[in-house]
Amino acid sequence: MADIVAVYGSPRRRGNTASLLKAAAAGAREDAGAQVEEIVLRDLKMSPCLEIYGCKQAGRCVIEDDFQWVREHLLEAKGLILASPVFFYTVSAHTKILMDRCQSLWVKKYWIDQNLPGQKPGKRKGMYIGVGATGGKRLFDGILLTIRYFFDVLDMSLDQTLLYRGLDFEGDIEKHPEYLAEARTAGKTFAESVLAMDVDQSPQR
Repeated sequence: MADIVAVYGSPRRRGNTASLLKAAAAGAREDAGAQVEEIVLRDLKMSPCLEIYGCKQAGRCVIEDDFQWVREHLLEAKGLILASPVFFYTVSAHTKILMDRCQSLWVKKYWIDQNLPGQKPGKRKGMYIGVGATGGKRLFDGILLTIRYFFDVLDMSLDQTLLYRGLDFEGDIEKHPEYLAEARTAGKTFAESVLAMDVDQSPQR
């Protein structure tokens, strides 16, 4: 079982977002000693949520594809580092599919188990790395709201964010080695806080 799951939400395997997450994962693994499982969403076969509500019976999505494997990793880990570039002021399609498939966990938490919003604060930690091409002041406002609600359904709190503007074309990150150094340090710090936690595993199974 990994301490931290690092989810690559970019369509580009070697893009700026992926490079930043790889640096954060290295900091968590090599500098803090955490076990890190890396998941590349573009390599998986995951249907979008079809809103058939098969999950109403037991809180488990009934579509059998790679989501079930990802779900197990998300529920077992103490921490999650999610990285996604900005597309139309929200996360990538790959990332949004994952989020929407976790609607089944929302159904379990709030419909089946009948928790009230805010009644069950996050016991685990989450970190988000966001990368956008423009310099818009509100570039990440909507995304951060989405991320917080996504982490909530996983019983996680948004513990740390790294937000970068002005990175568009593949290789742009190489012009900013300070960003990569910051991501590595952040990954180490995040992992140390995760490893210091005494956390019961998520009861969402």
